[in-house]
Amino acid sequence: MWACAEVGRRLLLGWGMLLMNYSLTRRMAAEFAGAGALVAAVVGSGIMGDKLSNGNVAVTLLVNSLATGAVLFVLIAALGEFSSAHFNPAVSLAMAVKGTFPMCEVLPYSVAQIAGGIAGTMIAQVMFGLPVIEWSHHARNGIGMLVGEVVATFGLLCVIEMCGKRKLECVAGAVGLYVTAAIWFTSSTSFANPAVAIARCFTDTFAGIRPADIVPFIAAQVIGAVAGVGFCGWLAKEEHPTVCTATQRKV
Repeated sequence: MWACAEVGRRLLLGWGMLLMNYSLTRRMAAEFAGAGALVAAVVGSGIMGDKLSNGNVAVTLLVNSLATGAVLFVLIAALGEFSSAHFNPAVSLAMAVKGTFPMCEVLPYSVAQIAGGIAGTMIAQVMFGLPVIEWSHHARNGIGMLVGEVVATFGLLCVIEMCGKRKLECVAGAVGLYVTAAIWFTSSTSFANPAVAIARCFTDTFAGIRPADIVPFIAAQVIGAVAGVGFCGWLAKEEHPTVCTATQRKV
């Protein structure tokens, strides 16, 4: 564990914050709270939108996307200083593969994120007078859905990677806007997060997903995340362009 902490102290996050400014316990608490608030917003806005629109799916999805994008901006801006605001096991894993996050902390972060997400679902259920836990019957399967998750997660990691060297507020805004849009343009409505996917199987509402569909969704998300980091790494790799001289131009 000491070795892991030493590695962490030497790693810089994309937007320039030292990872080990805070203890692992405090960072896990931030991830728990962030993931919980995110899922509570996703599930809660889905329930509220469905109630207010009398079942109009388009209106509900609009409400859901706006609430999700807005809360992501706020949570990343508020908690980014403490834990880097992953809220997402796929992001933690991808950052570890890239080398900007300690691999030995992926599991603790993931546990906090998943636990927080489940807590967020339970809070949303209680707020709207529903049973604390309801297994979802909302089917989300098929090749189209899985391709949608690969695309959604690929795009999310590209946004994080490409905006990560800028200010935290830039990352927060870019991620919030991307997720708002991806909810609309992907067939899966852009879960792009294993913790969120697992948490949403505990609600039989608009945002739910059947437990049977969780594993394929998570596999698609991991593929998209790793592919996104790999693509951005290749894109940002320094090249040595050939200089065309005046003599060569004449020829």
